Amino acid sequence: MSQTYLPEQDTRVAQIIYVLYLAGLITGSVTTLIGAIMAYVYRGDAAPWLGEHYRYLIRTFWIGALYGIAAFMLGVIGIGFLVMPLLALWLIVRCVIGLKAVRADQPPAKPGTWLW
Repeated sequence: MSQTYLPEQDTRVAQIIYVLYLAGLITGSVTTLIGAIMAYVYRGDAAPWLGEHYRYLIRTFWIGALYGIAAFMLGVIGIGFLVMPLLALWLIVRCVIGLKAVRADQPPAKPGTWLW
């Protein structure tokens, strides 16, 4: 008996994107940008629950960019160095929550949130 391959149920791409986001902490957000592009490309063919992960990933990218700009602007007055570690922690928590959900074949709990 053979199994039917359903590309819309493939969770590997979402998992790879989460890992790319985490690697962005080391690569200066280069892999995060690649992950965001991948999320935009794959979200159309995904199952509804997996599409929520792509939505969550895209929102993570744009909200993180906004928080990063705010941290940079605060760096001009000297307190941005306090905000950057919080931004990194925010990204790690969002990616861990997303990875746990995708491995359990569930959508993220709150895909529309600005925090977690």
